[in-house]
Amino acid sequence: MASTKMLSRTDGFERKGQAWFCTTGLPSDIVVEVKEMSFHLHKFPLMSRSGKLASLIAEIADDEDDVCTVQLPDVPGGTEAFELAAKFCYGVKLELTSDNVVSLRCAAEYLEMTEEFGAGNLIAKTENYLNQVIYRSWKDSFRALQRCESVLPHAEELQIVKKCIDSIVMKACTDPRLFGWPITDLQASMQSPGGSILWNGINTGARPRKSRSGWWYEDVAAISLPLFEKIIAAMEVKGLRTEIIAGAVMHYARKWLPGLNRRHDFSENERRSTAFPLDLTPSNVDQRVLLETLESLLPMQKGLTSSRLLFGLLRLAMILNASAECKSSLERRIGAQLEQATLDDLLLPNYSYSVETLYDIETVQRILDHFLILNGRPQSPSSIQSFEEAPAMSSPSVTPLMRVAALMDAYLAEVAPDANLKLEKFQSLAEGLPDFSRVLDDGLYRAIDLYLKAHSWLTELERERLCKIMDCHKLSLEACTHAAQNERLPLRVVIQR
Repeated sequence: MASTKMLSRTDGFERKGQAWFCTTGLPSDIVVEVKEMSFHLHKFPLMSRSGKLASLIAEIADDEDDVCTVQLPDVPGGTEAFELAAKFCYGVKLELTSDNVVSLRCAAEYLEMTEEFGAGNLIAKTENYLNQVIYRSWKDSFRALQRCESVLPHAEELQIVKKCIDSIVMKACTDPRLFGWPITDLQASMQSPGGSILWNGINTGARPRKSRSGWWYEDVAAISLPLFEKIIAAMEVKGLRTEIIAGAVMHYARKWLPGLNRRHDFSENERRSTAFPLDLTPSNVDQRVLLETLESLLPMQKGLTSSRLLFGLLRLAMILNASAECKSSLERRIGAQLEQATLDDLLLPNYSYSVETLYDIETVQRILDHFLILNGRPQSPSSIQSFEEAPAMSSPSVTPLMRVAALMDAYLAEVAPDANLKLEKFQSLAEGLPDFSRVLDDGLYRAIDLYLKAHSWLTELERERLCKIMDCHKLSLEACTHAAQNERLPLRVVIQR
C-alpha cells in the first residue's frame, strides 16, 4: 500500500537549495548525491527501474528501513539528467526534446535502466525517440549533436554521435527539396508579407533556405571543431564533391577566424607593433589549433579555394605562429595556383623581429619555388615569338608562367625600394623564372632601376651582376630610351644596348 501511495503522487518533487525532495508523504529512505546536489528519495521506485541503483542499495543496506546514502559523481548529464531519470522512476511523464534526450539516454545507460527492470524503461524510451524523431530531422540532429559535447565519451560509445552525423551527412548530400523543405526558389505566394515561410498555408516563422550545394554551411559552422572534423571526414567517405567540402571548411574558417579577411597596409612601425606577442594568450592558442586543423581538412586539389583566402590563412598562420608544417602546406597550395594571385596578396608583412625587410621575401621565394616544381619547370620553347602565340602552344604551363612572371616583376618593383633588401635575395627572386617566361623585360628593368636607386652604394661590379638578369634586347623602345639616359645603369650595360 505504501508503494501504491508513493507512485500515485507523480509530480511531488520540490527543490530546497542544493537538495531535491520527493514530497510523497513518506519519509525518504535513501539520499543520492550527484555532484553538489542531494536527492532525498525512496528505494523502491529507484530499484524497480535502475539496475545500478538496485545493486548499490543492496550492497549498502541490509535493512530496508535504514536511510542509506549513494554517491553517483559521474552520472552523464549531471544533476539535470539524474533529476529527470529519478522522476521517470516515480512515474512522472517526461517531455523528451533534442536538448535533453542525449544526456538522458546516456544517464539511462549508466543507471542500467533496461527492459529487465520494467517494460518501456528509460533506455528504450529515449532510444525510440532518437530513432523516430531526432535522426529524421535536420534541425534536431544538429541540436542533439551539440548536446553530445557534455557527454561525449558516453554519446560516442552509444553511437549517438555517429548516427547524428550520418543523418546530417545524408541530408547534406541530398537536395533539400526531397525532404519537403521550403527553399528560396518557391513561388512568392509561399511566403508571408514579412518574408517568412508559409507551409501549407501556415506561417512557420522560418526564413527561406537557399537552394544551392552549400545551403548547409552555416548550420555546420555552429558545431564545435572536433565534431566538425568528424562531419567532414564522414562527407569524404560519402563521396561528397571536394569543392563543396572545401567551401564548408572555408566558411567555418571565415566564421571563427576573425582576422581571415582583414587587410592592412603595413608601415615599418605598424609591423613592429603588430608582431605576434611572445606570450601566447589562450585565445591565440585556440585560434592556432583551429587554423592548423582547418588547413589539414582542406582538400589538396588546385583551385578549390581562392588564392586570396589561402593568403589570408597564411597571414594568420604567421601571426599565430602556426606549425611549420601548416605554413609549408599553405605555401604549397598557393604555389600550385600562383598565377591566380595578385600583387596585394604577395605583399606579406614580416612578423619576425629577426628579419629587417618590411615584406617577407623568403616566403614569396618558397611560394615561387613551389609553383615551378608543382607546375613543372618547362624547357625553353624555341617557337615562342610573342605573348599572343603562347596560348596555342602545347605546353599548358606557358601562360601561367607568363602571368607569374608579370606578377613577380610587379612584386620586385614594390619591394625594391626597401634599403634592407639584400642584393642576393633580390637577384635570386628575379632569376627564379626562366628567360622565356617574359616576352618583354620592361617590368624587370623597372624593378632593377628602382633597386639601384634605393641602393646607391652598390659597386660597379654588383650593379653589372644585377643587370645581367635582364635581356637588353627584350626591352621596348620606350624602355630602351630610358635606359640610354639612365645614369644608374653600369656603363657596360648602356654600351651593350
